[in-house]
Amino acid sequence: MLKYDDASWHSGENFPEDVPRKNCATHTGMFLNWCMENNFISDKLKGKAADEIERLIRREITGAEFILTAMDGKLSESDLNHFGNSFAKDYYADDTDFGNQYSSFADDYINLFDTKAEQNGESYKSFYHIEDTHENYFLMRQMIDYRFEEWKIYKNLN
Repeated sequence: MLKYDDASWHSGENFPEDVPRKNCATHTGMFLNWCMENNFISDKLKGKAADEIERLIRREITGAEFILTAMDGKLSESDLNHFGNSFAKDYYADDTDFGNQYSSFADDYINLFDTKAEQNGESYKSFYHIEDTHENYFLMRQMIDYRFEEWKIYKNLN
């Protein structure tokens, strides 16, 4: 089974001490939140985490908090349905043909939030300093929506 991401890959000794531990899953949580809103999660995940999904939908928790509490920090292909996996394999995974032609999730994430910080005369010290907020998710959601439309054209799905 393909594992797209795991918070443990990000929370090791190089993780910054000045940010909350949940930030190791901020990016993954944003992607999963988008997948949920677009009905790209698996029936297995829907059954396993129904209460947490409702809490996420009501914005009581963030996607990162969901990933860490309901999914043990991991996002795998078993968490997404067929269509969700097709998109994730091209966009979320590293070094794909789609990502090389358009952009990858990680590149979009970094570029979007670096641009936002620069507009405010600031900068992020690291990937993990990006705040795990619903407001930031809403920004990233627009970017994922845009890439998803490009992906549908790339896959001749329109």
